[in-house]
Amino acid sequence: MKLARFGDDRIGIVRDDVIVDVTGIAGAVPGEWPPVAMNRLIANFAEWRHKLEAAARGQGVPLARVRLLTPVPWPSKVVAYPVNYHEHGAEMHVGYRANNQGFFLKPPSAVSGPSDPIVLPVNDGRRIDHECELAIVIGKQGRDIPREAYRDYIFGYSCLIDAVIRGKEERVARKAFDTFCPVGPWVVTEDEIGDAASQLQGTLWVNGEIKQDANTRDLVLDIPGMIEMASSVMTLYPGDIIATGTPAGVGPIRPGDTVKIQFERVGSMTLDVVQGDTGKHSIFAAPPEGA
Repeated sequence: MKLARFGDDRIGIVRDDVIVDVTGIAGAVPGEWPPVAMNRLIANFAEWRHKLEAAARGQGVPLARVRLLTPVPWPSKVVAYPVNYHEHGAEMHVGYRANNQGFFLKPPSAVSGPSDPIVLPVNDGRRIDHECELAIVIGKQGRDIPREAYRDYIFGYSCLIDAVIRGKEERVARKAFDTFCPVGPWVVTEDEIGDAASQLQGTLWVNGEIKQDANTRDLVLDIPGMIEMASSVMTLYPGDIIATGTPAGVGPIRPGDTVKIQFERVGSMTLDVVQGDTGKHSIFAAPPEGA
């Protein structure tokens, strides 16, 4: 099942090239604040699944006629694993890897959707890079989750771009700008992917040119390991997002670029890159060391 948000914060099920509105079944209220209807649906999915599957067979509207939003706009946290592919570690000239370095957090305010542009901050010429990642959406509350139980805690998967200003400043400061965490175009439920999540091909293009192309089989810390590590430190909640880390091939994005990300069996989204007029601060005034 593909679950999406669209329009004025409505929830739908994507079937082929149409989307079926299930806002009422999910108890969603368009425009509510905070926008946690998808979190509630995820938490209550087992209870509502039969009704959702029945509704999905109903009449929908063409996907081309709706504006898709990021599927989970209000995760309690986005957990991100740095340097989780060996070749990316080599290109960044760092010796550590995610399995012995741990993770960092991106704020929910950085999350944007498949219809939103990536808005670059005013940064005095600092390089801003794309990073192609698989998003794991957590399905139920858990702490100290053992590896062998990881699938019980996954709701589904989506595509995620982890944008970053390159430099030596704190990682979160360089990755926390609004729109620096596009997620979409929808969430594909775990049962549609299953064990294949360990061998999904992910690709990212900039202006039609392939920049990153790798398989999750090459992750240093695998998906069970990421869930085990994160939950050993903190409680995971329905709707939380885990970003798996990026493969080699990271590179700059500039105003006017078009970025496409795709994971097989999950979906794809194409985003414009535009220049914003906010984000200027003295910590980014100097060029990064070695530039």
